[in-house]
Amino acid sequence: MAAQPSDVRTDLSASALRRDVVDNLFYTQAKFPFVATRNDYYLSLALAVRDRLLHRWVNTAATYLERESRTVIYMSAEFLLGPHLHNNLINLGIEDRVRQAVSDLGLDLDDLIEQEEEPGLGNGGLGRLAACYMDSLATLEIPAIGYGIRYEFGIFDQEICDGWQVEVTDKWLRLGNPWEIARPEISFDVKLGGHTEAYTDADGRYRVRWHPDRVIKGIPYDTPILGYRVNSANFLRLWKAEAIESFDFNAFNVGDYYGAVDQKVVSENLTKVLYPNDEPAAGKELRLAQQYFFVSCSLQDMIRLYKQKIDSLDRFADKFVVQLNDTHPAIGVAELMRLLVDVHEMPWERAWDITRSTFAYTNHTLLPEALEKWPLELFRRLLPRHLEIIFEINARFLEQARAAPAVDDDALGRLSIIDESGSRYVRMANLACVGSRAINGVAALHTELLKQDVLHDFYQLWPEKFSNKTNGVTPRRFMLSSNPRLSQLISEHIGEQWPSDLAQLTRLAPLAEDADFQRDWREVKRANKVDLARRVVERTGIEIDPDSMFDILVKRIHEYKRQHLKVLHIIALYLRIKRNPNATITPRTFIFGGKAAPGYFMAKRIIKLINSVGDVVNNDREVAGRLKVVFFPDFNVTNAQPIYPAADLSEQISTAGKEASGTGNMKFSLNGALTIGTLDGANVEIREHVGADNFFVFGLTVDEVKRAKREGYDPRDIYQRDHTLRAVIDAISDGTFSAGDRGLFEPIVGELLAHDQYMLLADFGAYLACQDEVAAVYRQPREWTRRSILNVARMGFFSSDRAIKQYCEEIWNVEPVSIQLDVSSATR
Repeated sequence: MAAQPSDVRTDLSASALRRDVVDNLFYTQAKFPFVATRNDYYLSLALAVRDRLLHRWVNTAATYLERESRTVIYMSAEFLLGPHLHNNLINLGIEDRVRQAVSDLGLDLDDLIEQEEEPGLGNGGLGRLAACYMDSLATLEIPAIGYGIRYEFGIFDQEICDGWQVEVTDKWLRLGNPWEIARPEISFDVKLGGHTEAYTDADGRYRVRWHPDRVIKGIPYDTPILGYRVNSANFLRLWKAEAIESFDFNAFNVGDYYGAVDQKVVSENLTKVLYPNDEPAAGKELRLAQQYFFVSCSLQDMIRLYKQKIDSLDRFADKFVVQLNDTHPAIGVAELMRLLVDVHEMPWERAWDITRSTFAYTNHTLLPEALEKWPLELFRRLLPRHLEIIFEINARFLEQARAAPAVDDDALGRLSIIDESGSRYVRMANLACVGSRAINGVAALHTELLKQDVLHDFYQLWPEKFSNKTNGVTPRRFMLSSNPRLSQLISEHIGEQWPSDLAQLTRLAPLAEDADFQRDWREVKRANKVDLARRVVERTGIEIDPDSMFDILVKRIHEYKRQHLKVLHIIALYLRIKRNPNATITPRTFIFGGKAAPGYFMAKRIIKLINSVGDVVNNDREVAGRLKVVFFPDFNVTNAQPIYPAADLSEQISTAGKEASGTGNMKFSLNGALTIGTLDGANVEIREHVGADNFFVFGLTVDEVKRAKREGYDPRDIYQRDHTLRAVIDAISDGTFSAGDRGLFEPIVGELLAHDQYMLLADFGAYLACQDEVAAVYRQPREWTRRSILNVARMGFFSSDRAIKQYCEEIWNVEPVSIQLDVSSATR
């Protein structure tokens, strides 16, 4: 009889968990309690919890293999997972038992949760969305695999020095990662560079050999992703680059010690860093190589998995559907064609049918500069065979498009995968559109703008391919884990089923006018604000008042997200108090957070402006108790979790028509913050769902922005006519916030007055007026609380579970597979 996993390792009782922590401390950490560190105990607990995950994962994998389940492949360059421990305890339903187990050992669970290093595998919304979707796929019992890159050094840690962002290496793996499982027995070779050679095979068919300059090996590391209160556990497979031969013994023997390890260094650089600076040519090449590396490994792995049960690849698209999370994995279209045609010797037409039936493409941007394109010469040098394949795909596609009505030469130029308008480029969004069975946007407005503008020609050609899938967020991470007080209050009144059926939140609506419920709601919010205030003083040294309005703007720093519009508002309030110290000002604490790309000059200067204004405002006795400005450093999932529950006001103020969707707006609303925002991205749908009366809207619409620019928008004219705006801009220019240095913020002021690409000055007056309305409502606690409750009650639509159900039904054609725990199945 085959060996079976022990019940001891899967028992969910407090006593079994306590025993396993002690055993792991001894047998895996080789420590005894007197010398054990907090990290030793964290690792010991994590491994005990992982045993319970593996029990479910192995059963899940065995079931999927046995049933040959159709599987979703989620390919993404980012997975911003956040810490695992607390999330896994919630999904297993054992948080209370684990708390008891570690308490019996004299430990505090919250301390151990704080010990975990966040995996730095993403930059912002794109990666966090991927993580939410992996959570929902498992919760909904949908067979799925996430594929990405195991970055050794992830998104940088951010420190603030003298008001400036300083990037520090994110060494997230330095203390070990107990959640991942290395799979060195599974590896794939990835070719780069070199040249191709055409030949005719024995059957007279045209073939191509690729002779690469170098070959890199991909090694997978797996992380189980457990669903909420189900037995389904999918997994995230991340690829690490290694040299085919990591040590050249001959070079070492002749004294070339650096040469002996050169291949190891060069190969492993490929997965060292998330998003290398792609301004220099070497950075561009590394980034393209990264994308190809993980996509090639993933597709080769999918073929390996497929062939475990079926030899012919004819039904590959029946087994797998691949969702491309933006254009980073779009090279997969050409790579799957290479694997099918060159490696598995499939006829082109059959291979193309399979490829187009396999992929679906999610677009995440309306910014033309964010639509990836690669110089043709770089592509030819790095991926010569793929360029040939893309040329062939493009030629066949354009021939087809030419026959379509209303496709003229200009439209053909826009449709072409190759940009011929100047220096020649490969357009990855076009490749994704041509090679995918479905194309979707991530908010209703975003999808309409894709159809009208960014991908208009593709929509004209294939309207049936396009659909909208508004983003969503997981309530497990962003309510149960982030906001346990509010979660408990909700559960006391509507039961405990809502975390897996968020539509049940509507049952809170009748309580919005209930005085007792309102009191409890306010107590929860204030307790969360006290917690955040403690963290703020620990991180920044700035003391903030929990009884002030927490007015929060946290997201990636970018000009279109308009953090500097928020700064203009702060300065306007500051100057109002300076002119009239007795002015009625609702006390506010302004909290910013977010990282600027290391090479983004203007974004980094905006961070400096925020901190410089804060230095002046926070140290001016005339405004004490009324205004405070905080920049919370190193915004990531860990630091976001206490911020969302503490917010009173959520700032979603991007220029209309620039934000694809946003998910921070959803997280704030789910935690009871009211939103001030433009009609941009998912703000439009949030306002529709929560009600216009419970959303503070301001600013130009998409059409008004276009019209203003078409008619010759002149920001300097607005500056001249609006005396409040002029005073604010002049205060920045004259050195009020820069110790007299008039040049420090001249780049910001100069851009606003000369161009104002993102229409800050056009929206400034409306923004100030709307903020005055916010202040007036906040001074009415019962009315503010009523609106806060209704926001939460009406946010059920914005669950990532709803989004995944729509993908399953409308794009993926995938059914749930229920998993029954059977210990013996782990060895079948």
